[in-house]
Amino acid sequence: MTKKTFLKRWPAILALTAFSGLAWSGQYKPQDPPPQSIPEGRANPVQTPPVNRPVPQQPRPALRPATQPGVRPGTQQGVQPRGQMGRGAGVQPGVQPATQRGRAAGIPPGVQPRTQIGRGTGIQPGVQPHAQMRGRGEIQPGVQTGPQMGGRRGVQPGFQPGVGANTQRGNPMGGPRSRTVQSVQFRGGGRGQVVLRPNRSVAAIHTNGMSIDHGLHGTRKIVAERNGRTFVATGRHEGYVERPYLNRGGHAYYQRTYVAGGRTYARVYRGYNYRGVRYCGYAPDHYYHPGFYAWASNRWSRPVRYAPAAWGWADAPWFGAYGVYFRPYPEYRAPAFWITDYVIAANLQVGFQARVEAGQPPGGGGPDQPPPDGEVEETNQTPMSPQVKQQIASEVQQQLTEEQAEATAQGANPQAGPGGEQIPDALSSSQRVFIVASDIDTALPTGQECGLSGGDVVMRLNDQPDANQNVNANVLSSKQGNCASGQTVAVSVQDLQEMHNQFRQQIDSGLQTLAEKGGEGGLPQARDTGTTVGEVPPPAPDAGAANQLQAEQTQADQIEGQVPQGNPNTM
Repeated sequence: MTKKTFLKRWPAILALTAFSGLAWSGQYKPQDPPPQSIPEGRANPVQTPPVNRPVPQQPRPALRPATQPGVRPGTQQGVQPRGQMGRGAGVQPGVQPATQRGRAAGIPPGVQPRTQIGRGTGIQPGVQPHAQMRGRGEIQPGVQTGPQMGGRRGVQPGFQPGVGANTQRGNPMGGPRSRTVQSVQFRGGGRGQVVLRPNRSVAAIHTNGMSIDHGLHGTRKIVAERNGRTFVATGRHEGYVERPYLNRGGHAYYQRTYVAGGRTYARVYRGYNYRGVRYCGYAPDHYYHPGFYAWASNRWSRPVRYAPAAWGWADAPWFGAYGVYFRPYPEYRAPAFWITDYVIAANLQVGFQARVEAGQPPGGGGPDQPPPDGEVEETNQTPMSPQVKQQIASEVQQQLTEEQAEATAQGANPQAGPGGEQIPDALSSSQRVFIVASDIDTALPTGQECGLSGGDVVMRLNDQPDANQNVNANVLSSKQGNCASGQTVAVSVQDLQEMHNQFRQQIDSGLQTLAEKGGEGGLPQARDTGTTVGEVPPPAPDAGAANQLQAEQTQADQIEGQVPQGNPNTM
């Protein structure tokens, strides 16, 4: 190609070369970066028609601890929290509040109340307390729903009263974990053991044949075993003497001569063993005719107004002290409610007298009396609720039903007595609510102590005692200075049994009052008030019981005066 020709064609050659370079470079062009998102407000250059597709279900995120059922904040699922955070009033530890919806206040989970309380706080005395009712609330008589009565034979040798009622793990003498037990050499000779609280105050003294228990509120209880008799002194002029009475139908019966309120009277108890533990239970020395039990188990034809003046309480010091805590029913529509107030009042009187003799305020420690170290001083000025009174009335009705069945069985075979293995009422599945009959010390789960006194109310939570013969109980109602309502405490089975024994005695005393004073003060006239002999004939009181109890008080004073003071190493 000539030079002239090349110069003419060079623009075409240059264009062809450039085009070939562009094509070659396009085969090796690197991948474009991902497109940037279109800023909000700008439209896509290409409109894609919408496609209807099902929206996939996204997995639900885990619920937050505050809302996840059964799991508290800071805990793992299925693990019970240790604390009581977020617990509302009346909700038990370890139980979610939602699980107690519709449950009456004070009833622990897993325990079915004997009655359907769901009428709110405005329960009227005319509401029948027992679950066996007929159409218009009439209580059905003559139905036996509970087991045989039980109990222990007084205080057994080696049983530490008061201390055994508050058993702890790791303490051979029992009692809350904060207590210590030390051996002592008495100044007058002889040896014994002293139980000390964390502040070094004496909780109990144990020596040959005698135990002296000092309650948190200053009360003193003396138990002594001498010559086959048991002496229990609960105050300077209160207590009982127990001795063997007779054997009948394979059962051993024991007589208790009580000294209380300036009078002396006798009661009978039946002794028996249950799973290696000795109990004794109240045995009525008489029964009423069937017509009387039918009258006492049903509604009255009209409400009965029975004011404190009719009861004789209006000017009583105990009623003034506990007037906020205990409010009698304004009217009574059935004997069970009248007896309910009778029983509560009887226990409050005992508790008041014990505090007076101990020189303590009836309602508990005051602001100038701080609790000793390791003990809990709770204040609770809440009145006993209608729900708690309803539960007590249910227990009263239960006992009326059972006693009617006992009377029928006793009339058919007077020499038979109860048969088969007896479950103590303290552990019976049909007996869960107990009125405290005297001052006792109890242990909290932390090992600290708190006290209960006459007229407080507890509900047993479990039926099997631990190795120390204690069961857990929920405090349903308590007075100022005692264990707070809603707390769970460890209570001796023997203490619960004694509460039930006193409960039965007080019911029988209430029945006797209704039988003898019918038609007076507005009370209806009772029907068929005749009586028959109980399991055994009624005994006569021991004439020397008051002097014997006073002698035990004097000896206890001497023993306490011989306890070494000041040097803990000698204890």
